[in-house]
Amino acid sequence: MSEQHKSTTHFGYKTVETNEKEQMVAGVFHSVAAKYDVMNDLMSFGIHRLWKRFTIDCSGIRKGQKVLDLAGGTGDLTAKFSRIVGETGQVVLADINDSMLKVGRDKLRNKGLGNNIAYVQANAEALPFPDNHFDLITIAFGLRNVTDKDKALASMQRVLKPGGRLLVLEFSKPQHEVMSKLYDFYSFNILPKMGSLVAQDSESYQYLAESIRMHPDQETLKAMMEQAGLEQVEYFNLTDGIVALHRGFKF
Repeated sequence: MSEQHKSTTHFGYKTVETNEKEQMVAGVFHSVAAKYDVMNDLMSFGIHRLWKRFTIDCSGIRKGQKVLDLAGGTGDLTAKFSRIVGETGQVVLADINDSMLKVGRDKLRNKGLGNNIAYVQANAEALPFPDNHFDLITIAFGLRNVTDKDKALASMQRVLKPGGRLLVLEFSKPQHEVMSKLYDFYSFNILPKMGSLVAQDSESYQYLAESIRMHPDQETLKAMMEQAGLEQVEYFNLTDGIVALHRGFKF
């Protein structure tokens, strides 16, 4: 059953009313927006930059194309894509959270980027773009926070051009038991303390750790993308599957 038809859903390990989750997630990201980049570097020991670089390498994006960086947050991928597509292309940085969007906009403008970037506050479940519009859609570390992931994937498939591709970079399931145990210890013992010290917010980082565990594993997400109409879906495990990059095409 698609999540939109359920009266309850999960917010981390808690069960909440489906119509309440969006606002609860919004509260988390309003809280963490200002320290988001600093915490990303600390939490991943800088490795998130390599994950994102691999995503760029798998994008196949070229000059003059249109890119949607969905749940783009503070704009790391948008910055890279902006330089690749050039003046004749366009990158749309979209996020449901206006605090994240403002941080991203300010950061990109400080880098001297902006002529080919548009900023849109948008819900992934109902994207406000025409059919067959983008050559590439990326959603990095955002899908797990979406209430109805099936609806969001269908929305992304709709706005992709034929021949376009969707890249989903997201936390996933470690492939080996030792890594899984180390990762659990780090996530539930170290991460909230780090959030408390750096961002004065342990609860939001406790939620982020829990939301990762509730996200579909590699094979389940692959099947969901295929169900949404994407083809040739494959995934690449990064850092033993702590993160996975899923790629699918629209034909």
